[in-house]
Amino acid sequence: MTLTTKDRLIRAAAELLEEGGREALSTRAVSAAAGVQAPTLYRIFGDKDGLLDAVATYGFKSYLEGKHALGQTGDPVRDLRRGWDLHVEFGLRRPAFYMLMYGEPRVREARQEADAMLRRIIERIAEAGRLRVPVEQAAQLVHATGMGVILSFLASPPEQRDPDLLIAAREHVIAAITTDCPDKASDIPSRAIALKAALEKEPGDVLTPAERAMLAEWLDRLAR
Repeated sequence: MTLTTKDRLIRAAAELLEEGGREALSTRAVSAAAGVQAPTLYRIFGDKDGLLDAVATYGFKSYLEGKHALGQTGDPVRDLRRGWDLHVEFGLRRPAFYMLMYGEPRVREARQEADAMLRRIIERIAEAGRLRVPVEQAAQLVHATGMGVILSFLASPPEQRDPDLLIAAREHVIAAITTDCPDKASDIPSRAIALKAALEKEPGDVLTPAERAMLAEWLDRLAR
């Protein structure tokens, strides 16, 4: 299949990123690698930020393909473990891409699907009555811990990297946000979290929007 000029520029930029890091992504270097003139790059992407957005989207496409390939099991906690392992493996295998995708304050549009996938797994844990903390808090904690482990690993000399740390961090965060099994999740906070997750999934028409908002606030209080 013949690549478009835009695709050639994105692939050239992706290769430069993996070979030399973000510093290698000058517009001149990308244009030369793709065999086009610099004005062509600006015409397609507007500026360098537009190019970086396109390259980050390219990275997320690869990442999300792996996520979707995992599929879904009947155990959402197991799915969280599998998703964590894939996320960490991607970050350690493609560090330059990972930093472009996740290492900036602004959330690119391409990242929203990845964040939504994590949130959906957390919601499934809540619906099963196994979540200790509110969904949003759990999702942020999982992401922050995973990113912290990846950055810590990358900043350490290879001989000092302990693979057991990856497993320990994963199990620590899972223990912090989940209960062992559904039949032990009989406390009020877990029930409140489960009910809120169920109502967000299927709000129905019994309550008005204002009543749903009030109930959500009450459930958040009970979940603390």
